[in-house]
Amino acid sequence: MRRDYYEILGVSKTASTEEIKRAYRKLALKYHPDRNPGDKEAEERFKEAAEAYEVLRDPEKRRLYDAYGHDGLKQSGFQGFTGFDDIFSSFNDIFGEFFGFSRRSYRSSWGPEPGRDLRFDLTITFEEAVKGAKKEIEIERLESCSGCNGTGLKEGTHPTTCRTCGGSGQVIRQEGFFRIATTCPRCNGFGQVIENPCPLCGGKGLRPEKKRVTIRIPAGVDSGSRLRLRDEGEAGKRGGPRGDLYIVIHVEPHDFFERRGNDIFLTVPISMVQAALGDTIEIPTIYGKKEIKVKPGTETGDVVRLRGEGAPDVRGIGRGDLICRFFVKTPQELTARQRELLEEFMAIEKERQQAEDQGEGFFKKFLKRFDFLERESEKRH
Repeated sequence: MRRDYYEILGVSKTASTEEIKRAYRKLALKYHPDRNPGDKEAEERFKEAAEAYEVLRDPEKRRLYDAYGHDGLKQSGFQGFTGFDDIFSSFNDIFGEFFGFSRRSYRSSWGPEPGRDLRFDLTITFEEAVKGAKKEIEIERLESCSGCNGTGLKEGTHPTTCRTCGGSGQVIRQEGFFRIATTCPRCNGFGQVIENPCPLCGGKGLRPEKKRVTIRIPAGVDSGSRLRLRDEGEAGKRGGPRGDLYIVIHVEPHDFFERRGNDIFLTVPISMVQAALGDTIEIPTIYGKKEIKVKPGTETGDVVRLRGEGAPDVRGIGRGDLICRFFVKTPQELTARQRELLEEFMAIEKERQQAEDQGEGFFKKFLKRFDFLERESEKRH
């Protein structure tokens, strides 16, 4: 009586394809005949596991097996594994995935091959990133050889069948119990070789050339943005499609502006007089000069937000804001007249403070001072 396939692999009937694959891999390596020479039981277990995997990895075979068992598979034409060639097929598939290669990856015809993608790192100014720009760059890329039109063949000749692999693109060697297929080293898996190469490109089909490319940079890009220019990469071989050119953007820092997302920040220095009395001042923006109002009593860290004066969204959805942060400057050098006026102001301020403090006890003064410190702490946070 034939054993249940799920029981053989040690998985449940609801097991995923990945779970089935892992279970088979473990059993296949455990019962590998090279690890168990002369062990008939291990050989039978190895064959059993391969047959179970062949059925359960295939959705249609698995459906028939779940519904009708071994008889259902037999009626569909599946007779089970009768020899080691069947086992090789399943084991080589899982073995190839495990070690990073598979027979399906070999190239089997002398057909078109796509060209490589290229990368170009482009540095632009802050203004160009915000407003957009048009730039011209020079790149070096491989172009189809004019002497052979990209075939790599000397005029009037044709590729010949590879003698090493017989045109299959694979070389099969026997290692103990198994036959291992690898890419043919002579034809690199194509099955054909160039006996008479083109004298201009040496059989490569491509030659390096310099090319100037115009790039339109959309408004709102930032450092790390990547632009894709289709069909501006290297030419393909034997009529294959071109690759693409990827432009990676790097934005130079600005002397005054700082960008965060689509908002732009600007530090605006003002004098202590402007901060105390208020004023209307002119500031630079990315789009030209603008006037803003300084409110009386402005302190360092206070902000004014100008809506829509920031960077545009690169997808065309609105613009960010310009956020102006005030910085109150303390004068370092004073004229005699300025010192005289400030000393007079300080004397008046002292008189006012003394008048406010008259009649107040220690506890009331302490509370006033405590309230002041608390307000300052809230401003800093």
